[in-house]
Amino acid sequence: MAGEEDNNNNTVAFTGEESIPDNQETIAAPDEASVDAAAPPAKKRGRKRKTEKEAETGEIVRRSERAKKSSRSLNEDYLLDVEEELEVKKIKGKRGRKKKVATGVGVTDEINAAQEGENPECIEQQQMGIEDGSLLVCNKDTNCHQCKRNDKGRVVKCTKCDRKKFCILCINRWYPRLKEEDIAKACPGCCGNCNCKACLQSLALIKAIKDKRETYNDHEVELSKYMLKILLPYLRQLDEEQMAEKEIEAKRQGLSCSELKIKAADIPKKERVYCDNCKTSIFDYHRSCTKCSFDICLLCCCELRGGKLLGGADPIKFEFIYRGLDYLHGGNDNEERVNESEPRAAAQPEIREWSRSGWLADSDGSIPCPKADDDCDHGFLELRSILPQNCISELVCKAKEHEETIKLQDAEETSDSRCSCLKPVLNASDIHNSTRKAASREDSSENFLYCPRAVNLCHEDLRHFQWHWSKGEPIIVSNVLECTSGLSWEPFVMWRAFRQISNTKQKTLLDVKTIDCLGWCEGDINLHKFFTGYTKGLLDWLNWPKVLKLKDWPPSNLFEESLPRHCAEFISSLPFKEYTDPFNGVLNLAAKLPKDVLQPDMGPKTYIAYGFAQELGRGDSVTKLHCDMSDAVNVLTHITEVKLDSKIINAIKTQKKNHLEQDKRELIGDNRDGEPSIDMLDNTSSSINASYEQNSVRFVENGSGLCDEKVVDPELKEVDKENSLLVGCNSLDGALWDIFRREDVPKLEEYLKKHFREFRHVYCSPLKQVVHPIHDQTFYLTIEHKKRLKEEYGIEPWTFVQKLGDAVFIPAGCPHQVRNLKSCTKVALDFVSPENVGECFRLTEEFRKLPVNHKSAEDKLEVKKMIIYAMVDLVKKLEKARSGETKVPM
Repeated sequence: MAGEEDNNNNTVAFTGEESIPDNQETIAAPDEASVDAAAPPAKKRGRKRKTEKEAETGEIVRRSERAKKSSRSLNEDYLLDVEEELEVKKIKGKRGRKKKVATGVGVTDEINAAQEGENPECIEQQQMGIEDGSLLVCNKDTNCHQCKRNDKGRVVKCTKCDRKKFCILCINRWYPRLKEEDIAKACPGCCGNCNCKACLQSLALIKAIKDKRETYNDHEVELSKYMLKILLPYLRQLDEEQMAEKEIEAKRQGLSCSELKIKAADIPKKERVYCDNCKTSIFDYHRSCTKCSFDICLLCCCELRGGKLLGGADPIKFEFIYRGLDYLHGGNDNEERVNESEPRAAAQPEIREWSRSGWLADSDGSIPCPKADDDCDHGFLELRSILPQNCISELVCKAKEHEETIKLQDAEETSDSRCSCLKPVLNASDIHNSTRKAASREDSSENFLYCPRAVNLCHEDLRHFQWHWSKGEPIIVSNVLECTSGLSWEPFVMWRAFRQISNTKQKTLLDVKTIDCLGWCEGDINLHKFFTGYTKGLLDWLNWPKVLKLKDWPPSNLFEESLPRHCAEFISSLPFKEYTDPFNGVLNLAAKLPKDVLQPDMGPKTYIAYGFAQELGRGDSVTKLHCDMSDAVNVLTHITEVKLDSKIINAIKTQKKNHLEQDKRELIGDNRDGEPSIDMLDNTSSSINASYEQNSVRFVENGSGLCDEKVVDPELKEVDKENSLLVGCNSLDGALWDIFRREDVPKLEEYLKKHFREFRHVYCSPLKQVVHPIHDQTFYLTIEHKKRLKEEYGIEPWTFVQKLGDAVFIPAGCPHQVRNLKSCTKVALDFVSPENVGECFRLTEEFRKLPVNHKSAEDKLEVKKMIIYAMVDLVKKLEKARSGETKVPM
């Protein structure tokens, strides 16, 4: 889930003796020395005494002044940060006790109480006092709020709070976009974007967002009515399924439905229950073995009685063979290596303790347990319930009552009339500013996407959003970061927050898992080294750009805990909070689950990866084609461009030729085995040749400032070369998105099944099998593949560039893929909107039919449970409205 990214569960951890080299060289050739923040060993005590002497004489201040004028590498910053921490510890030990002083809302910082041994330069400034216009320098206490030190020279005091001071070195290091005058007028603490270690750990803002109480105003009541009208048919469907099972059980026992008593299942609310056959979550009625712990959902019961069990297909074996390092860049198979090593599996086959063979329902509708061990021996599957008996039926009756008494049919809803921003246009100058062209389909009104600016949004824009959203269209809201406090998303700011973690968690969170996009393998790396590569680049053993993606960092369940200020900053940036507020969103079903119920993992989640504007063809920074079960919003919070020098560009050209020759060899080899046809081989070879040329996507800027995508081709005369821009060349460009329409999914799947042998995945091995072309998450469509997809099947995705500060809304059920054009930090949140509940139902049914060991088989969303609790919440709100506690227009 989480919008952009897949779960990356189809990667494999590299375990061979011959590991992929972790080249220490960066593209900008920085020093990769790793420095521990612990105190230096005893043998360096001479240097320690020298440092203390420098602190007394002021030498370190002059050295810091020189340092601020020079351009230091990130590693030098790291060394300085460690040195500062050691120095602070020494000074604190010398100066005696500590005193706690409040330095911001909800934040308590520790500073030194004693002021002994102060730097002579600082003392001179204290005695003199400096005032230059709006710039005021502290004339008493010179402790910097950022670093908690007073020996680093001149400090700037905030005139707004009249308390916090920031030294010049910290201003240059951590607030490079701010001038001294800006700090003096309103410091980062007053602006709410201070990134000192204490403020980064402040829980005040995230607590305020959580504790925000619902007001039950007219707008929220109308939205509740709108939501109830959409959800009521799905609630009825769930009730009908349960009533059908209840009737079968009553008939088997010779009772009426009213006389039947269903045994309550003894399941804690914090425990998740799922079907042992198809992995679908169980929310209420189910059948459970009287002798063992086997549970089965109602859908599987219905299929068993029909004689065709579709859910929970037998496990299959996913296999990717490691052929040696040379193979990754076009070398031959290392046959000896293959013979010595067992094939790696992307997913371990699940071993069932029971067999589906011969598992059938009895003539009276009862179902035996499939387990045949000594403890069970085909026990009876008894009908049980998790919720109170008849709970859903009673909820349906109450919802119907509100539908009639509140005249729900007249409730405010989005207009069915044609949206003005999607009307056909004759020329670019007629395009409204709130749209962005993303496709070139003939005779279609869906080529433009709704793209408002966050700063211009008003209450009426919610209906505009709903009009497009209800049609399954993605939406782009630009400049969302302008609506926040401006907290820095620089990777080393986030890294500093993690250095506050206790020692018990330090190894887990500072030594992280990455995915190498070349071999699609997992590896370990120090977080500091990863971020150094993020800003300066890393090279592999052949000078090919190393493209790494952080995997699950920080873990979703720790994001709020470990980065509370960034979490609050992200949530505050989200537009249309009726949908995106994870705690109080009126139209977010995920926010309706009670706190005492097990919550699904909806995020926020960070996605941090390297990237380059040029499409490499192999090892690109991509999120492969996949489809999320829920809706998602994805915000691009930070980008950094890594420049490629001539040596690297030449290496790329050389390796691309090797890749092409390898593809030709392997396709010919497959043809000898009789797998692909000659026509397919010819088509594939031509596509490979085309894809390995320096393909680029050009965006032709039209009169309104919007961008039309064009594939560079000499025959495309309509491309205006004077106004064209290579994708990624814009300073704000971050990632290239392709999102497919739901109605195009069948043709997309057919194309992938036809051409799957042209794609590579783990260890750069060609794909040998396809279980599900989208849910496998093993494909990325290059420019050439997208071109051929349109030629062969007449479909194309919405293609657009996500810029810094863009929030991309992805509807559930829309397959999508992403390629980073620069090093990117994105943050995503899943949510469930009422308009797309039908797609969530469809995908749940689709996932349950996958092999049980498929990484997408498990129902992690539990949308049916969400619907029930959402309807309970809506009925309560509408009952309050009807009783007069809330004014409701009738």
